[in-house]
Amino acid sequence: QVQLLESGGGLVQAGDSLRLSCAASGRTSSVYAMGWFRQAPGKAREFVASINWTGGSTHYADPVKGRFTISRDNAKKSVYLQMNSLTPEDTAVFYCALSRSPSAAALGRGYEPDYWGRGTQVTVSS
Repeated sequence: QVQLLESGGGLVQAGDSLRLSCAASGRTSSVYAMGWFRQAPGKAREFVASINWTGGSTHYADPVKGRFTISRDNAKKSVYLQMNSLTPEDTAVFYCALSRSPSAAALGRGYEPDYWGRGTQVTVSS
């Protein structure tokens, strides 16, 4: 069993930045990849970014390329999402995810992660 706890969400203005954090606890010895997904009101959940635990290769959804950066701290069992130049289209609940077998690339291709966090709300006003 793995628990994921997101933090760092909030209400910001367009152009601002936020840094989301996700801390994993529990049985985390076999982490393969972690990532971030988001779900806006009235829309389906979508992939945002992912990173392999070993090697650190990253993958991003097209709408966030060049603006968002995913990173991880293996010692802290945490993953982060630095979000710059935020726009109202980024408003969503952001979910942290952990995979025991799907790779970061696979998460970007639609494979489901094994564990989800409860989410943190990001609201960007214009």
